[in-house]
Amino acid sequence: MQHLLARVGGLNTYSGAVGPERVTRLIPKVAWANLVAQIGIIVTGGAVRLTGSGLGCSTWPNCEPGQFTPQVRDAADYHGLIEFANRGLAGIVLLIALALVVLTLVHGRTRPELRRRPVEALAVGIVAGVVLQAVVGGVTVRVELHPAVVGSHFLLSGALVALSAYLVARLREADGPTRPLAATGVGALRPLAIALAVATVVLVVLGVVVTGAGPHSGDENVGYRFAVDPVSVARIHAVSAWVFTAIVVALLVLLHRARPAPGAEAEVARAQRRIRVLLVVTLAQAVVGYAQYFTGLPELLVGIHLFAAAVLIATVTFAITGLRVRTARDAVDDAPAAGAAHPPVAAS
Repeated sequence: MQHLLARVGGLNTYSGAVGPERVTRLIPKVAWANLVAQIGIIVTGGAVRLTGSGLGCSTWPNCEPGQFTPQVRDAADYHGLIEFANRGLAGIVLLIALALVVLTLVHGRTRPELRRRPVEALAVGIVAGVVLQAVVGGVTVRVELHPAVVGSHFLLSGALVALSAYLVARLREADGPTRPLAATGVGALRPLAIALAVATVVLVVLGVVVTGAGPHSGDENVGYRFAVDPVSVARIHAVSAWVFTAIVVALLVLLHRARPAPGAEAEVARAQRRIRVLLVVTLAQAVVGYAQYFTGLPELLVGIHLFAAAVLIATVTFAITGLRVRTARDAVDDAPAAGAAHPPVAAS
């Protein structure tokens, strides 16, 4: 998974211009670890739901009243262990996010001339989101897995994946304003990028509604579901997926018809590569989605679909950030306009 995301986002972040210090080298690695962990917590949260372990711990923050760990009486009593393991991974996610904050702050303190306040703010925002996610998880247990609260739990995780992916992408950019790709024929990129972002939100929210109306409530004794027809909602979700796919294809066609300015071939090629990877992930997700629908929503396929949704959110974030270039602060006046004949300012 990290190899796939690295192709999209670029692993060589915080370029050598910052310096060879150990902290500088650690920041991109921890940023990637944070992104992988954010995707991982979605997968384990899905495992909790798909195994009916949502109430394996009857309370929060303890697992049982007066007891932090689950009670295991026999081999069949595994639900508490699954839920507790998911909570343990949430703690690891928080530690990774805190490490990222510490590293970015230390970097700014030791190299004030190279301090990157936007990166620091993103890292702090991720920590805040993880803490909020833990609180929402506790509320989810206390309201006995109401689908609206369970859905918000996933949506917050999706937002954290997007924020984490954006941080990874941001690390390889400069801190100046953004400009369009230096190429002709790309005037529709911005509206298509906005449409892609909106379509992603609609697609994910509809997926949450479909899940909330389906059979996997998270506990076999809890029957709270959205009062909607799951078949009708699934069809609407499928339509939104095709609209999303059409936008991705339109972006790919537009980028392949674009004519880069001299010296701007790399930035256009990067944008093309990210959209191609997004298209592959989108088609794979569609195959899994249709397979799970026509086979009666088996737990394994639903879990794969959930994992692919998290990867899709990350690849969308990388794709959108690749549709523009952020210039260096000291080169704003010299940044070329779209279609200019001058080479673009390389992002650091």
